[in-house]
Amino acid sequence: MNYRSKIVQPLFGRNCLLCGSVATEDFCVPCRDSLPHLSSQHCPVCALPTEEARICGACLAHPPVFDCTLAAVNYAFPIDALLHSLKYRTNLALAPVLADLLLARIDGAALPDFIIPMPLHPVRLRERGFNQAIEIARRISKKSGVPLLPALCRRIRDTASQTGLPWKERGKNIRDAFDCEGKLNGKRIAIVDDVMTTGATLNELARVLHKCGAVHVSTWVVARTLPGTP
Repeated sequence: MNYRSKIVQPLFGRNCLLCGSVATEDFCVPCRDSLPHLSSQHCPVCALPTEEARICGACLAHPPVFDCTLAAVNYAFPIDALLHSLKYRTNLALAPVLADLLLARIDGAALPDFIIPMPLHPVRLRERGFNQAIEIARRISKKSGVPLLPALCRRIRDTASQTGLPWKERGKNIRDAFDCEGKLNGKRIAIVDDVMTTGATLNELARVLHKCGAVHVSTWVVARTLPGTP
């Protein structure tokens, strides 16, 4: 069995998810230390690397609608393989593992009033059978005590996949894709998703949440894609 095949198997026992050695948690200490951890020197708004953790030039020139980003790790191996296994191989046992990585980043941060998982369009939901953002958000809600609102927002347009589009086209592709039913006047919201690439999808949902009265919207993602990542 090769290294990559090990990480997509369901979890049994208390062996390290990556190397199979005995571990008290999901990863042994060496494997956890080798994960592509996000640098502490990153933009507080979009989580891209910056000197002295300053707000990056892009966020200064074109401020996103969301207020800040918390990301657990960079989108690189083996995290990319774990996320792919969750989303496309229905390896639901990985959802709490990935959620725990994000929870470690959330620990100590100011908590919002509600958590909203990134919605899937009904067509995509039928194809996949589950929403990975809900699976991740469910554990975060349970562990943090922040109420989860999985049905407040809907994806009303079945947009083309953002993955295959140039970065500059993604904002246009996702425009008006969401609808939210309910009032969030004065509330602080955290959007939970698996990966943040350009942030266009998260930004569009944040725009709708602000229209519903939210005063602060943070984005909580397992992985942040860095520029130049394939």
